[in-house]
Amino acid sequence: MDDVLLSRIIRENPIKNGLDTFRASFSSACEGANVSCTLDALEQLSQKDLALDLLSTLQSLRASRLLRSSGRGKNLFSELSRLNSVVNSDDFNLDHIKPLLKSAIADNPDDAQIWDQAYRADVDRVLRDELGSIYVGLPRFHEAFFGLVAGLKTASEAIFKKCMEGSEPLFSNRWSGWPTDANQDDVLSWFSELSEKLATFAEGYRSISTRRRPLAQPNKPIRGSTAERKLDVNFVDEPKAGKESRCHWSQILVPGELKSNPTADTSVKTWLSISTSLMRIWEFDRLGGITSELFDINKDGLQFVSTVLGFLWTSEEELGFDPTIRTANDKRFIDIEHDGLTERLIIDEVMQRARYIAGRATTYWKAHRKGHPQTPLVIKDSWQYSERDKEGELLREATGQGVVNVARYYYHETVEVHGTDDDIRRSIRGGLDVTTTINYRPERSMPPPSIIASGASRGGRSNSRATGKKQSSSQINVPLPPSKRSYSASPTKASGDALSNRVHRRIIIRDYGNSIYQASSRSALLSP
Repeated sequence: MDDVLLSRIIRENPIKNGLDTFRASFSSACEGANVSCTLDALEQLSQKDLALDLLSTLQSLRASRLLRSSGRGKNLFSELSRLNSVVNSDDFNLDHIKPLLKSAIADNPDDAQIWDQAYRADVDRVLRDELGSIYVGLPRFHEAFFGLVAGLKTASEAIFKKCMEGSEPLFSNRWSGWPTDANQDDVLSWFSELSEKLATFAEGYRSISTRRRPLAQPNKPIRGSTAERKLDVNFVDEPKAGKESRCHWSQILVPGELKSNPTADTSVKTWLSISTSLMRIWEFDRLGGITSELFDINKDGLQFVSTVLGFLWTSEEELGFDPTIRTANDKRFIDIEHDGLTERLIIDEVMQRARYIAGRATTYWKAHRKGHPQTPLVIKDSWQYSERDKEGELLREATGQGVVNVARYYYHETVEVHGTDDDIRRSIRGGLDVTTTINYRPERSMPPPSIIASGASRGGRSNSRATGKKQSSSQINVPLPPSKRSYSASPTKASGDALSNRVHRRIIIRDYGNSIYQASSRSALLSP
């Protein structure tokens, strides 16, 4: 939902006295605990009970039914219902909802801030549910993701050597200027300035100009966010961006976060994290996430230089962009081999996109053959478990037999990149073996935590709709734990099938119509 529409809905549907019941409940709890009704009282009260009261209150407000969901629900109302169930389980970290509680009990509550915090609490929950397995401390991570960057090793070694030269070297047993107390503003300022110097040093080692730059803006909201989001440090594709620039999410290539201590290094939404002087790189894909080993930037200066240059120089493909979708004359297109000929399909617009990271991530585009705009096609991309039947084969068979009420087959393929199948384990992760990670436990191979947590938090009832993800056939027969057993969906605890793989498949069909819910009647829906 864009910022203008969101603001209009909030403005036209004010909360007014809608929180009076909740605030009375808070006052009663304070009185019962014999504490003053201040923000500090939250630390001495049952935050779980207060959170459940507040979520129920927010659901009663009309705006919750008008504000769009941050996940795949119909609206924010439906997401608050799910969040209510999760909060009521034993698996939810109440720290994630504390800012929302504080916004609601403030002396002068601000509607926009309250709804923003509601979105934020829900988005954090959705991310943790969807990401599933994250494997920590992979050896060879740096080599797998930066090993193909031309000239990186030679340039990094030469630049690091330059950093150690002169009467006032940038590096001498540790980086010069590193803040002794490692507070956020000083560390981010240091990181940004040093990264700029490294980028300048690197200009002589690369013929292609770099259109990226590091940017530290911990206090500036990012444009394009459903909930207000801020990033400590990131690499953006705008070389002229400065401290006062306000970047859009589409410009951020590598998000980063600063942690005050290593034990807080459990991010589920960053690609780069710094805890004191320790750094870790994260990679997220359709199977979940993996991380590099921690390294100390003050002890391994060469690794730090190589990491910064790697993010500046690595290709868009390595950052996650689909290389089979190209652009020419401001038009995006794909090329396919169809009936022995190369056809170019022009992409007109996105029809629908699944809004999550790990999973099938199905996307539909409206398209047409070059030179034939009057004949619409639909491109469907998804990441399916490799052992699943190819949907394209089934659709081709249905079309060949003249089955009615099914979109007609045009083409399908397993997407290839550089002559090999585009899959997660080999193409994306470069063959890295998650069984070598520090948190891999073979006995814990089971369905993703979101599937288990949904069963545990809903009285044992299995509900795969909670994530919108299909299970691998290797996971289907794994028994679910009894409902009384709590399950921690901690992003750094290995779960899910470590040997699962997803492959990028593409189907093109010749028909599309209105959504099922838009059909005027059942007969209209089913008629040929």
